[in-house]
Amino acid sequence: MWCERYGGWDLHCPHRSSASPRAALLGAAKAIFTYRDERSLFALIGIIIIAAFLALLQINAQRSGTTSPIAAIAGSTAFFAQSAVTAILRGARNAASTVVSFPAVIGDNAKLRARNLHLERQNVQLRQAVGADASQRALQPALDLYGGLEARVIGFPPENESRAVTIDKGSAAGVRRDDGVLAGAGVVGRIDSVTPLTSTVLLVTDYTSRIPAIVRRGGWWGIARGNLTSVSVEYVEQDAPLRNGDVVVTGEGRSFHSGIPIGTITNVERGSSLLYQTAVLAPAVDLGAVDRVVVLTK
Repeated sequence: MWCERYGGWDLHCPHRSSASPRAALLGAAKAIFTYRDERSLFALIGIIIIAAFLALLQINAQRSGTTSPIAAIAGSTAFFAQSAVTAILRGARNAASTVVSFPAVIGDNAKLRARNLHLERQNVQLRQAVGADASQRALQPALDLYGGLEARVIGFPPENESRAVTIDKGSAAGVRRDDGVLAGAGVVGRIDSVTPLTSTVLLVTDYTSRIPAIVRRGGWWGIARGNLTSVSVEYVEQDAPLRNGDVVVTGEGRSFHSGIPIGTITNVERGSSLLYQTAVLAPAVDLGAVDRVVVLTK
């Protein structure tokens, strides 16, 4: 029977009272290993072998005067560990510096935004000044040739219920109803209504606009009527040889002297049964971008 365990060995022995020392030794010699003891023994043997191998490598490196693999591995491990610690410390310092300087960064950003806004406003003012200067130069020939009162466009009617604009001169400056209005390139329209400080200009493209007109090349007469985006010259005699590109100017009338450009013919409408023909004009002035005008005061 199994009666005692000694140093990891299971000893089989007879009854204690009848066993002799010799019989005990024979029983120990007949002992067997368990599976767990075998694994422990193999692990111990493996550790001993690896330790011996590493010791041999170290001894061999010392004899040959070279760096042993163990020292190289240990040095690399220490290097990577030191690099990791350095990176962590550097990140911590940078984070701390960022936290400390965050209020200053916010202040600098606010100053930069304010400066950018100031520069944008200056750019807008400069563009307006450049545009005003260009408008003034374009208007000067009309002022020199026809005289009159310079004015600025300050508004358009809501929802475009009429083709009209508002200028910043009124009866206090001598503006009267039916005064002609020019830009540098030609006719803009005529004064439709007046207040002491402002006036409404009915554009030449408005349906209710009527201006005496002459085809410059042949002197043929007609009436320039607004057509929303263009101007039609009506009642031109049927045998007048109108051509695209012919310039149409004002005739002498209540609002304009003769010879001021109204527009250029882009299409001619003829009918065999009609006594007259109609010419469609592109206005001489870009009415959607007009900024400064001349009022032909009487």
